[in-house]
Amino acid sequence: MRFEFSTASRIVFGSGTFREVAPAASKLGKHAFLVTGRSTGRATPLAVELRTSGLALSSFAVDGEPTLEMIRRGNDLARSNGCDLVVSFGGGSAIDAGKAIAALLGNGGDLLDYLEVIGAGKPLPLPSVPFIAVPTTAGTGSEVTRNAVLSSPEHHVKVSLRSPLMLPRLAVVDPELTLDLPPAVTAHTGLDALTQLIEAFVSARANPMTDGLCREGIERVARSLRRAYHDGHNVGARSDMAVASLLSGLALANAGLGIGHGFAGPIGGMFPAPHGAICAALLPHGMQVNIRVLKDRAPESEALRRFGEVAAMLTGRGRARAEDGIDWVRGICHELSIPSLRSYGIGTESIPVLVEKASRASSTKGNPVQLSPEEMRDVLIAALS
Repeated sequence: MRFEFSTASRIVFGSGTFREVAPAASKLGKHAFLVTGRSTGRATPLAVELRTSGLALSSFAVDGEPTLEMIRRGNDLARSNGCDLVVSFGGGSAIDAGKAIAALLGNGGDLLDYLEVIGAGKPLPLPSVPFIAVPTTAGTGSEVTRNAVLSSPEHHVKVSLRSPLMLPRLAVVDPELTLDLPPAVTAHTGLDALTQLIEAFVSARANPMTDGLCREGIERVARSLRRAYHDGHNVGARSDMAVASLLSGLALANAGLGIGHGFAGPIGGMFPAPHGAICAALLPHGMQVNIRVLKDRAPESEALRRFGEVAAMLTGRGRARAEDGIDWVRGICHELSIPSLRSYGIGTESIPVLVEKASRASSTKGNPVQLSPEEMRDVLIAALS
C-alpha cells in the first residue's frame, strides 16, 4: 500500500470564521486581488475588512464558469496592479478562477503552456502567489483541491490547470455564508458533493485516509441535504453540507473521481449546463452501470462491496443492497427537481463525441472498473431520459 495526502496549508471551519480572512490575508501580502462571483455585493463586507486591515485591493468579478479568456484578463489586471495575493469569495467558479490567476501570477507564461488536454501540459515550475479560498456554496470542495477547472469555448471542452503548487494557503469555510443559497443551487452543489464523495470512495485510487473522509461526508449528506433544501436557514443542515463539501474536496484531490465527472467536463464544455446539475443527473446512472459491470466482471471486488456500504450509509439500513443506494439517489434527485440532461439541449447525436472525450478525461481514470464505450453510452442514454 502506498498513498499520499495533500491539501491546503491551513483550513479554518466554523460559523463566523469569515471574519478571520482579512487578518490572515494581511500577513500574506500587501495588495490583494479579490475574485468574486457575479453578485459582487455579497463580497462588500470582506472588501471593507481587507482594506481596513491595511491591504490595497483590486477586484475582479467572474460572470459564470471561468474561461481561458477570463483568466487571462484577470491575470493581466492583477499583474498590472501589482497584486501579490489572491482571495476568492464565492462558489466553485470564483474559487477556480482565483486559483488559476494565482498560479499564473506566480509563474508567468500563458495558460496553454500548462493546461492538460488542449495545452502543452507543462508542470508549473513555481508556487502560486498566496491564495485564500472562501466558499459561499457547499458542493465543489474547490477550496482544498489542487486544480482549477476552466472552460475553453473554442475547443468545446472543460480542462484543468493542475499542480500541487496550486493548493490554497488558507481555506476558510463558514457555513453562515450558505444560509441564503436558493434551493436549486443547494440541490446542485449538494449533489455534486455527494457525487464526489461516492466516486472517491469507490475509486481505484481510494486509500484509508480518504475512506474516512468519504464515510463521514456521505452520512452528513444523507441526513442533511433534504433539510438544507427545504429549510435553507437550518444552521445544522447547512453546517453538515459545508463539512461534506469540504470533505469531498479533500477526498477527490487525493483519491480521484469516476465516470460521472469524466462526463461532466465534456458536457459542461459543449452545453450551457451547471456543473453540479450535470453531476446530479449522471450520478444514479453511473452507479447503476458500475454496479452492473462489477457484478458481471468482478463479483468479489472491493468496489462492489463499497457500493453496498454506500447504500447502507444513504438509507440507514445495515443490510442494504448496492441497488438500494441507486434508488435512494434517484429519489432525492426527484425530490430536489433535478432535470435530465436532455433539458440542456443534449441529444443522442452528441453521445459518440461525449463518450470519446470522457474516455480521455482524467476523472474517468479513477473509475472502479474500466467501462467499454458501449457501457459509457448506457450511462448517458439513461441520464437523457
